[in-house]
Amino acid sequence: MVQSLRIYETQCTDPYINLAVEKYLLDHVSQGECILYLWQNQNTVVIGRGQNAWAECRTSLLEQEGGKLARRLSGGGAVFHDLGNLNFTFLTTEDNYDLNRQLSVIQTACRLLGIDAVPSGRNDLLVNGAKFSGNAFYHSQGKAYHHGTILVNANMDKLSRYLSPSKAKLEAKGVQSVRSRVINLSQIVPSLTCDSMRLAMKEAFARVYGLFPTPFVPDSSFQESVCADAEINSSWQWLYGKQLPFSFQCENRFSWGSIQLQLDVRSGIVQAAKVYSDAMDWSLAPTLEQALTGIPFSLREFQEAICAAQLQGDIVKDLQKFFKELIL
Repeated sequence: MVQSLRIYETQCTDPYINLAVEKYLLDHVSQGECILYLWQNQNTVVIGRGQNAWAECRTSLLEQEGGKLARRLSGGGAVFHDLGNLNFTFLTTEDNYDLNRQLSVIQTACRLLGIDAVPSGRNDLLVNGAKFSGNAFYHSQGKAYHHGTILVNANMDKLSRYLSPSKAKLEAKGVQSVRSRVINLSQIVPSLTCDSMRLAMKEAFARVYGLFPTPFVPDSSFQESVCADAEINSSWQWLYGKQLPFSFQCENRFSWGSIQLQLDVRSGIVQAAKVYSDAMDWSLAPTLEQALTGIPFSLREFQEAICAAQLQGDIVKDLQKFFKELIL
């Protein structure tokens, strides 16, 4: 049971620091409490843990225009952050993690501002049929967080120019561009600002949980911990990883997410595998990489490896069918 609420807000707009703070809060959330973290990034594209940066973002354009690429711990797809967008994170222990309750905080905040928001699909919140909030999730060592965006008055021109999702992903959702899928809440309430949304979120947090929130005060380890993780967050290895000199590449989209597979095959054996995915389960990509590395490049071996990897039943079935269609 959640017995206490705490709130942490920051005026920092550096994504590498803000994501490091998020990890610190997760590591330090106590039993029986829920922390609401409110934060903003300036001119940033944030990709999911298992995504291919080059496939999801026009990285050169982003860099040329002073933007930053960041990678989060959670799964899901790429999102654009600027100061017209408010980010939120709910952090708690696994036994107190309640997605419906957490989403209710956002919906309640919207209602306080005269906006009727509804959940849709696996991780979206909509208003008037358009998406204003994308959500993602992370669980580790008995703790968990749920975070996402709230588009208040984001720059839609930059959003559509920087984000470049695969054609398959757009076709699966029945739309023709990133821009057509999203909406700023200021289009519903013209006077709305991120500051007023912050206030509404804090009030809704208290209402939904029926408790009075107090500020989260970091301990003496905060600065050192955040600086160390921010350095990792900004590193080339974390952002881009190793792009293999692959000789085989394929991709597809399924109901549970998209998969892009790159293989370096030598002498009929998979020497190295790289998997990118926006599936909610961030462990899917590394599990597949481990399963496929070192096996003969054949349909039978691939299907056996997928079965042995102990993936969810629908994922196994979809991947086996996919590989069969490729006639490996």
